[in-house]
Amino acid sequence: MTAAFTFPGQGSQAVGMGKALADAFPAARAVFDEVDAALGEKLTATIWDGPAETLQLTENAQPALMAVSVATLRVLESEAGFSVGRDAAFVAGHSLGEYSALAAAGSLTISDTARLLRTRGLAMQKAVPVGAGAMAALLGLDYEAALEVANEAAQGQVCQAANDNGGGQVVVSGDKAAVDRAVEIAKGKGAKRAMLLPVSAPFHCKLMQPAADAMAEALSKVAIKAPAAPLVSNVLASAITDPDEIRRRLVEQVTGTVRWRESVAYMAGQGVTRFFEIGAGKVLTGLVKRIADGAIGVAVGGPNDIAAAKDALAAAKQA
Repeated sequence: MTAAFTFPGQGSQAVGMGKALADAFPAARAVFDEVDAALGEKLTATIWDGPAETLQLTENAQPALMAVSVATLRVLESEAGFSVGRDAAFVAGHSLGEYSALAAAGSLTISDTARLLRTRGLAMQKAVPVGAGAMAALLGLDYEAALEVANEAAQGQVCQAANDNGGGQVVVSGDKAAVDRAVEIAKGKGAKRAMLLPVSAPFHCKLMQPAADAMAEALSKVAIKAPAAPLVSNVLASAITDPDEIRRRLVEQVTGTVRWRESVAYMAGQGVTRFFEIGAGKVLTGLVKRIADGAIGVAVGGPNDIAAAKDALAAAKQA
């Protein structure tokens, strides 16, 4: 198996995402209906009709992106013959996308995943008062250089590498003043760009510990099965299948670095040549090309992508 199925994270959301799939395919519609039922509200109305400010709220964006990803996969299964267990060497997701990956691989139910992500979004937002934390993208620095910037900027406060996205793109997170310092220090160390991100909380750093505690409690109450394909964990950048370890790593992920560059490199090193980004946007597809030489990224998010994805999977099987 030379294919990996990957699932996007927050920032890929857009009003209207998934609607064409739901209109065209009952398998997709069923996923959105299940998510609405699990949350006891019409999240689909927000996904498809907006407003954008409501969809962008972390508590909505996280389950919404998962719904679109899993709906897309269900269409790939019903219309293009995709099977996670048969066709995917690995599944992986960027931050909240790790939950989408687990739902796609049958490790979590869709309903449990929707509720977990609602809890996760609310807990992450509540962990730090608005304005007290920040995140910034440092572009043009490798991971080690970005770590040096974060350490120099901390000065007794929190400033951590939150996402190592690859291609010279590292995001730092922490106390607002420390992240502001990191932006200035990075510019002085040769970063092409260093800029604050329009986010509502400092994700993936130690300030998120209250959210990690909330997720530990929430995850303790749900059943987790071994996934149909191994999960490449954000915090390990290697594959796991044991349900207890999956639970533990999902808790660690809230405060830990999303090691996406290393995760993609790990999968490529294991023989993966095609990375299917399943759901909204094309962020991960763009990153694949920067991380793994010769790897092919295939973004699948709408009805017009299904036939091309089927052909790409066939090519992966012949590779």
